[in-house]
Amino acid sequence: MSSTSPFRNIDRASGEHLTKRAWWLILLTFVIPGSAQLLAGNRKIARVGLIATFTYWALFVLAAVLFVVNRAWLFFVVTFPILSGIIALLLIAYAVIFALLALDTLRLLQLPRIPGRVKWVTLAGILAVGVLGTGTIGYAGNLAGVQSNMIGGIFTQQGITLPDNGRYNILLMGGDAARDRLGLRPDSMSVLSIDAVTGQTVNIGIPRNLQKAPFVAGSPMKKLWPNGYNCGDVCLINAIYKDVTDSHSDLYPNAVKQGSNPGIEATKEAIEGVTGLKIQSYVLVDMAGFKALINALGGITINVTERLPIGGQEDAFGQPINVKGWIEPGVQHMDGKTAIWFARARHGSSDYARMQRQREVEDAMLAQLDPATVLTHFRDIAAAGRQLVQTNIPNGQVAIYLDLALKAKKLGIQKLELVPPTIDVVNPNFTAIHAMVQKAFSQASTSK
Repeated sequence: MSSTSPFRNIDRASGEHLTKRAWWLILLTFVIPGSAQLLAGNRKIARVGLIATFTYWALFVLAAVLFVVNRAWLFFVVTFPILSGIIALLLIAYAVIFALLALDTLRLLQLPRIPGRVKWVTLAGILAVGVLGTGTIGYAGNLAGVQSNMIGGIFTQQGITLPDNGRYNILLMGGDAARDRLGLRPDSMSVLSIDAVTGQTVNIGIPRNLQKAPFVAGSPMKKLWPNGYNCGDVCLINAIYKDVTDSHSDLYPNAVKQGSNPGIEATKEAIEGVTGLKIQSYVLVDMAGFKALINALGGITINVTERLPIGGQEDAFGQPINVKGWIEPGVQHMDGKTAIWFARARHGSSDYARMQRQREVEDAMLAQLDPATVLTHFRDIAAAGRQLVQTNIPNGQVAIYLDLALKAKKLGIQKLELVPPTIDVVNPNFTAIHAMVQKAFSQASTSK
């Protein structure tokens, strides 16, 4: 830039000229950080700023191209803990560079020579640019760091899993270790079966009181229960977890090393026998901590169709007594505590109505997980996630499931509830259940 440049040759510049020059420098700092220094300041500083800016832009363009070409690759980069940690450091470093460039631009403005009140407006302008740019980039870096820590803390297993017969099957369990019971029991159980290509998803609900669940071939429990988990109403499928944890954990010596535990592995093998599906992964959600996630989302909205009790017991006729409060019918925006009672209230209603309400909570949460909500509540969501989720999903699989989740949300999740009168929970026909599952897949694929 020559010495005759209107940005550099300002020794005899008028106040009007200095004001115009100042606003141009502010605009350039905001649009192309480093360019103000190229025109009016130190070119070495400009070179550092422009290299950082163009690198940042190039990465952003690359991310946009990857999202269009193969967003699974992009999701892998931003969800793999080491890579997302590097992204966080790069963003924070660029936020520091932007702050230094903004301060240097403040020096270049020659504020004392700008006349009257205009100098204070100009000062406010550069400060606003500095705070906005540094804050936005720094916040993005902070979110990337929080995400890296969250994913590294939850998804501790390495590698990826492969689909079985073209589908990923994930066992979802809601663990309820309430104060009125000993040990944890997964009262909410379902299998999320996802087409590995289209993302078409079927949520298969398993009733907690299902009896005679068969263990798949090769299961250590099959030697103990060759004819299924069959000892009357004591041997409900949700009791397997505690039974194995208390009495048969030695049958699964490698479970903990593989990111699981004996109770989960035995339950998974029983549900494989029930559904006829090979389950690759599990997710166990602590229902007591579930409310933290709902609160982090800002609550969920549900249409309540019947009056439901909060707490209490049942009388001899199965009706609620000594309740602490009621959830009244109507459309309600619920906080975490209310939503948990909506999902788990059992007095005065059946287990199957309870399963239906649990699915309504899942649907409401899925609807609430829009990008704006996730972005504005990300830190709280991440903290809640670490608190309530246990899973053996490998960290390399997160990107694949995230991509499929976006497809599933667009297509809608189909439901298959294995409840009466569809099945007999006391004497189930598992061959017929396997056929129902396959039929649900066919119906879901043709309804796209």
